Amino acid sequence: MLGIVNKALVDLIRKQHGDETWQEVRRAAGVDDDIFLSGERYPDHVTYSLVSAASAVLDASPEALLESFGEHWIRFTAEEGYGALLGAIGDNLSGFLANLESFHTRVVMMLPNVEPPGFEATDIRPGAMRLHYRTSRPGLAPFVVGILRGLGIRFGERIEARLVESRELGADHDVFEVTWSDGAEPPLPGDRRDRRG
Repeated sequence: MLGIVNKALVDLIRKQHGDETWQEVRRAAGVDDDIFLSGERYPDHVTYSLVSAASAVLDASPEALLESFGEHWIRFTAEEGYGALLGAIGDNLSGFLANLESFHTRVVMMLPNVEPPGFEATDIRPGAMRLHYRTSRPGLAPFVVGILRGLGIRFGERIEARLVESRELGADHDVFEVTWSDGAEPPLPGDRRDRRG
């Protein structure tokens, strides 16, 4: 995975639990790196080891940790300079979700080393859609749920994502039933809908 993924996980742990806890997680994971370079590729097992170690150190299930990480991912990438790219894909939640595949195509143009997942929106209707998620990496459905919640916060909408077909249970890929309604939280600072400054 790209270093930005590990960097975001480190940021989440440090912000919520402090540097001492991050060092404990790093040691428990057997990871020597203390700093990750955003555009550098790291073996997937590094990320999985960090998630597993963080789950043990923080006494949280891997699923809960991945959901929290997914939500943090949206904030982190916006702060790391990808906010404009996020804004260019759609100015509302349904538009953004419908264009997720286009978003990842643009990411690959900027970061050729990345191996992005595939997303496809189907059954699109007011306040709901099915989101198909395809990846070669196992166990990341909770991360996607967190990302969707983070997008809901970004777009000021309350969002729910329910896994209705699971690759881990034999389906070809993961499918989420995604629903949303207005009024969850205000947009993040820097979002074009945030008119405070």
